[in-house]
Amino acid sequence: MRVLVTGGAGFIGSQYVRMLLGVPGGDASGEPTAVTVLDKLTYSGNLANLAPVRQDPRLRLVQGDICDPALVDEVVAGHDVVVHFAAESHVDRSIAGAAPFVTTNVLGTQTLLDVALRHGTGRFVHVSTDEVYGSIDEGSWTETSPLAPNSPYSASKAGSDLLALAYHRTHGMDVVVTRCSNNYGPYQFPEKIIPLFVTNLLDGGTVPLYGDGGNVRDWLHVHDHCRGIALVQQKGRAGEVYHIGGGSELSNRELTGRLLEACGARWDRVVPVADRKGHDRRYSLDIGKISAELGYAPSIDLDRGLAETVRWYRENRAWWEPLKAKPGA
Repeated sequence: MRVLVTGGAGFIGSQYVRMLLGVPGGDASGEPTAVTVLDKLTYSGNLANLAPVRQDPRLRLVQGDICDPALVDEVVAGHDVVVHFAAESHVDRSIAGAAPFVTTNVLGTQTLLDVALRHGTGRFVHVSTDEVYGSIDEGSWTETSPLAPNSPYSASKAGSDLLALAYHRTHGMDVVVTRCSNNYGPYQFPEKIIPLFVTNLLDGGTVPLYGDGGNVRDWLHVHDHCRGIALVQQKGRAGEVYHIGGGSELSNRELTGRLLEACGARWDRVVPVADRKGHDRRYSLDIGKISAELGYAPSIDLDRGLAETVRWYRENRAWWEPLKAKPGA
């Protein structure tokens, strides 16, 4: 089996590649004969994320843009599976400028789908997010809940989801879509809340808390997310959407308290800031479908996951310090 992973040098994509190639703790199954990573290597794509597998002879790295039809045509040829992670993903950046999000997330996905259709690729796994549903005050979304995105980022992901599912319905392509809750874990670029807060606190700095800190998210360890994607890749039904969640809801204030404690810091290191425009109040995914059909359940509880994540950032300054020094990081 030959697997193409787009965005495979990013946070979640690199975890999936390490899992496929059998790095200890990766729970690899259905071992591939070859894995190709296609990544543009923008600010959040980092070859250091693939250091544990760089010498594996099954791994091929291609630097390039999923919006480049000629390159995508060359790379997709001969692969049995495409697992599509590549995306612009930071909400704040999408508020500041939406164009790169529409270009990469919508047009890039369309380019990949066209090429995969032409080459008769066996399966196309499109990785998406709970943010496409908007905000929910109580209860949880199911896979049939209506899409109601509230940020340019989530709107672009909703558009790409609908394109992927349309290629199944129109062309009969073997497409499956996954939607996950908030990820955390090692190798996450330090613009997202957990690595931003942890690295700031480890450096003796302050951390910004949006609004009243009451926004609620479900937290999913990246290891469990990739386990769920692997199950969908291997056994999911074509044309279906599957939710992958962590079952650990916290408000941002509660999360901040846990990170302060883990880093040995006090609340005087927290700086309240104006709330994000259009900030969704709460996300919650029902994971009953993937649990019943594919046997998925999260394996890393939040206490363990946060402790291990903080320890990783504490022990891997050589990985994150250069990233925080980059302009715009």
